[in-house]
Amino acid sequence: MKNLIALGAGLLFGAGLYVAMMADPNKVLAFLDLAGAWDPSLALVMVGAIAVSAVGFAVSRRMQTSFSGQAFAWPTLSKPDLKLIGGAALFGIGWGMTGYCPGPGFAALAINPAEALPYLLAMAVGMVFWDRLAVRGQTG
Repeated sequence: MKNLIALGAGLLFGAGLYVAMMADPNKVLAFLDLAGAWDPSLALVMVGAIAVSAVGFAVSRRMQTSFSGQAFAWPTLSKPDLKLIGGAALFGIGWGMTGYCPGPGFAALAINPAEALPYLLAMAVGMVFWDRLAVRGQTG
């Protein structure tokens, strides 16, 4: 049952990204181009996502476990650390360079696999690299 819930959530998320055109890197890059031909329409998508997630967080804060029966893993840090700031910067740089972030990158496989696949492969290489770097830092 847990896998079906995860599959349904992933399909719903991917469909939402597709309908909102967030899987189209040209649309995303136009949103990020504040000094040029700025397209503010994705701001409405983000405001809608914030509203939906705010309701979800409010409901989940009152629950003991998730609908799949797992405990929630709430963040324990109250202040940003160097890892968070660095990760956010890398995320933003990658998003601005490609027009993709992980969710829309996967959703774009259905629209433009020839463009999305290199992005996803590069992301996977970066994740493996970071995993190896983080392990080395813990044992060194």
